[in-house]
Amino acid sequence: MKLLAFETATEACSVALYVDGQVLERFEVAPRRHAELSLPWAEQLLAEAGVARSQLDAIALSRGPGAFTGVRLAIAIAQGIALALDRPLLPVSTLQTLALRAPADAPRVLACIDARMGELYAARYLRDADGALQLQERELLVAPDAVQLPADDSTWAGVGTGFAAGEGVLSARLQPRLSSVDAQALPGAADVLRIAVPAMLRGEAIAPELVQPAYLRDNVALTLIEQQALRDSKR
Repeated sequence: MKLLAFETATEACSVALYVDGQVLERFEVAPRRHAELSLPWAEQLLAEAGVARSQLDAIALSRGPGAFTGVRLAIAIAQGIALALDRPLLPVSTLQTLALRAPADAPRVLACIDARMGELYAARYLRDADGALQLQERELLVAPDAVQLPADDSTWAGVGTGFAAGEGVLSARLQPRLSSVDAQALPGAADVLRIAVPAMLRGEAIAPELVQPAYLRDNVALTLIEQQALRDSKR
């Protein structure tokens, strides 16, 4: 099996290639350079592995939630390649991809991405008997003080830039319930492949035109009035 993957939903840009069990990846924290780097990196990885585009079985991508421009870019690139090659797509959640950055033995993971404008993208995951992370309830766009954990004594591994947002308010509030926190973690295309490869084997690839972005937020930016109201509320 040969899969090409793109992850551009955060400030990190990455591309990875899966070739019969081996993974090659390019990864760099490169804000605003995703469009510049993604396709050249893909060509470099294919050349390095000696794989032609026509040999790819599918294209995997991170479909959000995350930065609007980054989410749209990954979908556009993946759709373009898939349509040209008549191949399917494997869209995966950016938050689930991020959750894979938590310790491998963590049974419960809270993944949070800084969504700016005083909000976070957040989701909870439980690790099943096979080691896969299963989404609990749904992905959310919430304020840091609205993120909730189950009302029990369970502890959670926190991962993602949401834990550093707003001077670490989320980390401070949930500290008694967190077994670990990695507030610098960013998702990568190699992690996308960890989800996409099993999905491909299960026959879950879809037609390129069926891919839908997960924005969670309807408005790309706050109006000037909303921005001022938000600043006033924090005084």
